[in-house]
Amino acid sequence: MTFNVQFTPLAIALVAFCLIRNADAAIGLDRTRVIFDGSKDAVSMSITNNNTQLPYLAQGWIEDEQGNKISTPLTVLPPVQRLEPGKNSQVKVQALPAAKSLAQDRETVYYFNLREIPPRSDKANTLQIALQTRIKLFYRPASIVPSQQERANPWQQKLTLTQVADRYQVHNPTPYYVTLVDAKNSKSGKTAAGFEPLMVPPKGFLTLGPTAAALGATPYLTYVNDYGGRPVLAFSCSGSVCKVDLDASPRNE
Repeated sequence: MTFNVQFTPLAIALVAFCLIRNADAAIGLDRTRVIFDGSKDAVSMSITNNNTQLPYLAQGWIEDEQGNKISTPLTVLPPVQRLEPGKNSQVKVQALPAAKSLAQDRETVYYFNLREIPPRSDKANTLQIALQTRIKLFYRPASIVPSQQERANPWQQKLTLTQVADRYQVHNPTPYYVTLVDAKNSKSGKTAAGFEPLMVPPKGFLTLGPTAAALGATPYLTYVNDYGGRPVLAFSCSGSVCKVDLDASPRNE
């Protein structure tokens, strides 16, 4: 037997409105990325229950670059905790002995996950949504942790662009991951057609989506720094190679 169910536009709008209203995360995290200093045993983050009426559980775990859940060489403590309404707490990423076997000449990327678990509702026909935060976690070996002096000249300024066919390749000679979130042909221009955010691996390269013609001879790339800021790099091209114009780019983070 087949049933035909029809929803009026008003009903659809009401459902969408309710889902949007309930999509605000109750458990908040104090950062958008985690930098794990390899010279330390752990890194702590603050979490907050933004709901002032209900307690929530906060569940944390780590995934590798392929999205597989892992328990070593890094782990989350505590894996689950209860936050009372409007209260703060901390969650810690702890290094295990296996962390010493990670590459020591470059960063390794993981993903930190934090899921909120709402209390069970005593009301009938209630839709509950458990939201999840997923951010990048960079394990940075002690051997490459930058000094304050080195931070005055961001390593992202060492990026170069090389035109291959009709695209630019981004070359990253540094031991750090570099996340690019925008590409324009001028400082005040619009995002170039075809651009998608990308994360260039240490000592590696990736190809930008826009054509070289769309970015022109003075590309502007925006990256994300350790603190979630978004400085802009101005490039100057000569022939098929583009280098950062230090006079037009930020000198510190």
